[in-house]
Amino acid sequence: MNPRLILIPLVIAAFVASAGAASAQDKGTLDPKPLPPLANPNDPTVGAKQLFGRKILPAAMPTRVIGFYSKGCIAGAEALPINGDTWQVMRLSRNRNWAHPDMIALLERLSAKAHKDAGWPGILIGDMAQPRGGPMITGHASHQIGLDADVWLTPMPDHRLSREEREDKSAVMMVRSDRLDVDPKVFTPGHLAVIRDAAQEPRVQRIFVNAAIKKALCRDAKGDRSWLSKIRPMYGHDYHFHIRITCPADAKQCEPQPPPADGEGCSAADFAYWFQDSVIHPKPPTEPPKPSHPITLAQLPPDCRQVLAAPDAKP
Repeated sequence: MNPRLILIPLVIAAFVASAGAASAQDKGTLDPKPLPPLANPNDPTVGAKQLFGRKILPAAMPTRVIGFYSKGCIAGAEALPINGDTWQVMRLSRNRNWAHPDMIALLERLSAKAHKDAGWPGILIGDMAQPRGGPMITGHASHQIGLDADVWLTPMPDHRLSREEREDKSAVMMVRSDRLDVDPKVFTPGHLAVIRDAAQEPRVQRIFVNAAIKKALCRDAKGDRSWLSKIRPMYGHDYHFHIRITCPADAKQCEPQPPPADGEGCSAADFAYWFQDSVIHPKPPTEPPKPSHPITLAQLPPDCRQVLAAPDAKP
């Protein structure tokens, strides 16, 4: 069996443990239930997430990135093995440990650097992409083309986690209760080292973290600080950081994202928006938000139809 597909005997994807966002804090399940077949999968109004979310294996096609991070798919995705010397994959029931081979290689390198530079046993890997990418039924708007990955800010334990632990264990909150800074009891120089190691990878274009974490990195980084330009504040991301890499050089159908602005992004003006009380403590809406219309298959790049219709790669 291909070791990259070691996850398949453990979990069948196209299962949903719960509705809503799929964050590091949302637990998985040891008893996943299959999604029912779609009554009319060819209905043009069916959300693409319902179609891609039911694919349990990648397309038997050469590796190809198609579209943009938040509107695309991937053919020939590769699986990150659920266990490595310096990494373990979490929330196996989601079956989201798929990505472009370049991302797989980067995470393997980063895990070894985390062990060396931060003294961590290794890293815990959260959501990457579905077997064929595309929109997800729960959680992320991006993570669609195999070039995004979430890394928990909780160091890997010094032992092999059980299946139950991988579904139930919660990531550690890194941000102080007032949301204005990190919690010094849990955020350590090791966290800075791991995020810096990730940002210094040439292919990494952006790393998303909570604004309080960016603030701490700006305060504590020494020496070469050029990597700070890649660290971007983003809602949430207080339990994990999100790595995004650039389009592969030969990926003609991959839509690149403009590079981040020059500069460290550490000025008071850079943080002004993020530390407004209305952003830190948003008021609940006066009226229930209207449900959004999901992306349909017709709204994705045309070649995503081929990826969806392709036979399964062999486990």
